[in-house]
Amino acid sequence: MRSTLRPAVTAQAAAAARAGGRLGGVALRLWHRITWVGLALYALALGAVLGLASADWATRGGYPFGGVTVGAWTIWPRAGATSADPYTRAVNARRGEIPLAVGEGLLMTAATDDAGRGLDAACTYSITGATPPARAWTLTVSGRGDPDPARPPVREGFTASEILRERDGRFAVALGPEAEPGNWLPSPRASGPLRLALRLYDTPVAASAGSLDRDAVPAITRVRCRT
Repeated sequence: MRSTLRPAVTAQAAAAARAGGRLGGVALRLWHRITWVGLALYALALGAVLGLASADWATRGGYPFGGVTVGAWTIWPRAGATSADPYTRAVNARRGEIPLAVGEGLLMTAATDDAGRGLDAACTYSITGATPPARAWTLTVSGRGDPDPARPPVREGFTASEILRERDGRFAVALGPEAEPGNWLPSPRASGPLRLALRLYDTPVAASAGSLDRDAVPAITRVRCRT
């Protein structure tokens, strides 16, 4: 009786072992497949996050390419060109701005003073000198981030027709948090980085921006900062 049952039990055990081996192989292959799918989804998600983060970084500030530096100012002769690079077009779309076309004018921006220090809303600056020749121009200031509700907008800029000038045609603008006599441009925020934009309309230097020298653009000098 025992000799008859042992082969049967042994055969059943072998069959169970083979079935378990097949199930284990299937489970192992399924696990490998799930692992590869998970890795692929992770790679896609990581690529999407990095792509969005890099696009946000590239378009958060100013234009990343095509600038010509003169003193503290950067001239953007191709910001409104139809052949502008995709990053420039993305910056324009993010700001909601309609840039000046090549034949309409020229955009100049500044985020530092003449010493290379970043413009800070907690500091007072003197913007002096003259602009390159143009039929008209505007000088505006903006801060990054949401506007400060505690500081209602008083003035965001000056135009060529309303600014007070010296007898020789030069001007001086005080940019800062506290009211100043003369041409005062209030800081839009209590603290944080600032950006100046000088737009020249119908200017002959639009086609030769690289030929401007330091004396042709306004100087930006830090006067004092609040502690």
